[in-house]
Amino acid sequence: MVSMVIYFHYLLKFDLPTSSNTLTNFLGSVCLLSLLGGFISDTYLNRLYTILIFGSLEVIGLSMVTIQAYSKDLRPDITCEKSCIKGGIALMFYGSLSILAIGTGGVKGALPALGADQFDSKDPKGAKQLGSYFNWYMLSTTFGAMIGVSFVVWVSINKDWYWGFFMGTMAAIVGFIAIALGKPFYHYPPLRSSPLLRIAQVIVVAFKNRRLILPENPVELFEMNDKDKYQYDEKLPHTNQFRLLDKAAIVPLETFPQPWKVCTVTQVEEVKVLTRMLPILASTIIMNTCLAQLQTFSVLQGVFMDQHIFGKKFPPASIPIIPLVFMTFLIPIYEFVVVPFALKITGHPSGITQLQRVGVGLILSIISMGVAGIIEVKRRDQSIKEPFNPISLFWLSFQYGIFGLADMFTIVGLMEFFYKEAPSGMKSLATSFAWLSLSFGYFLSSAFVDIMNAVTKKIAPSKKGWIEGDDLNESNLNLFYWFLAVLSTLNFVVYLLCASWYKYKEDTAESETEQK
Repeated sequence: MVSMVIYFHYLLKFDLPTSSNTLTNFLGSVCLLSLLGGFISDTYLNRLYTILIFGSLEVIGLSMVTIQAYSKDLRPDITCEKSCIKGGIALMFYGSLSILAIGTGGVKGALPALGADQFDSKDPKGAKQLGSYFNWYMLSTTFGAMIGVSFVVWVSINKDWYWGFFMGTMAAIVGFIAIALGKPFYHYPPLRSSPLLRIAQVIVVAFKNRRLILPENPVELFEMNDKDKYQYDEKLPHTNQFRLLDKAAIVPLETFPQPWKVCTVTQVEEVKVLTRMLPILASTIIMNTCLAQLQTFSVLQGVFMDQHIFGKKFPPASIPIIPLVFMTFLIPIYEFVVVPFALKITGHPSGITQLQRVGVGLILSIISMGVAGIIEVKRRDQSIKEPFNPISLFWLSFQYGIFGLADMFTIVGLMEFFYKEAPSGMKSLATSFAWLSLSFGYFLSSAFVDIMNAVTKKIAPSKKGWIEGDDLNESNLNLFYWFLAVLSTLNFVVYLLCASWYKYKEDTAESETEQK
């Protein structure tokens, strides 16, 4: 998907900013729609059926993209220079991307949780295996992406783009058949009532009871003990954060209270858990905004560089393989070397906590932005000085290698964090929060480019935006990277405050036991 920025630019005749924004908006939509898949698999369908239904939409979307890439009638005329996507071409283009985004997003929302459901996180062995699962999930995704940005991209550029999209379509079909074959072996958690409904109920009842006085002893708050009805519920201990929500669990005078008059302590704590997650989610958005820009603009940088590495031509669209190669080696090293070593020191099943892992990723993302700015200065200076002797594409491996490390720490850490900390009936929805963070990052990255161009056009002596036009040599992409590095540093400070304030479910349970 990342390499599609070149498809947009050269075949569909978008300019560079529009190509970048179209791609980031598409990827942002994919990640945002993972919430839909997570919500449905928690409430209405089991994880497998959700994956297969949305997977069918993904295959349809890929097929439509393939058809448009194949048919000359569905592509802009080769002589067109501006505003080439309109009429039936625009309908096919945006329709195929929309269906593809819905299908891919729905799969993303249910697939990680389906694998994680097979482990018992309450068992020490299961908790360790759960942490390993997310590492192997990331490694498997990395292997698939490596094939996509190397062999498939090579076919797309050297043969035709429709062959690349066709290969993606066939791979998706094979993948969904493979996951369907595992149906007899999967463990499915029971479906529960709508998480959105339970959240709304707590907010409404707490608002209704806002004038009531909370009891001094939390034991006096309402908690259902009907084991038959709530045998699958995870009973959460009471916490003192967000005490205002506790008013939803004040016991009413009625002997048999109605659902919309009182909530259980567990139900209130579910909302508290999600509320505690929100600052963590918000503080990772800036990092994902920066990484989204690094992904897209690094591909465009490669177009203006010497594409020969070790005597062989290396297509710019395959540049994303650099962090993937790093991750392929680093994930097993992290799993077999770093985690056991850290386990001996910390005693934590995953070596370090999930939030510590995300913090490492944030630091690495700051470094990658700074390095990217330095590499861009070197690339631009050489292109201006000696236009026919550009620097090697290999220089991008530095920023992309650090980016790969940041991605490995952050994405896996967020997925495991949201899955383990989520209430029992919201696992898929909460795991999708990791993709939600990426989604806002992609959408904001599009806005960043537009806003940055508008602001710098007014204040720059040249009266030109930092990233404007089709020639990167006339842009100031390095300043844009450094601006993102400064922004990421400020964001890291905010993250540290949020992470230190957060209380893990295990910590609150231990605190409750000590109090008793």
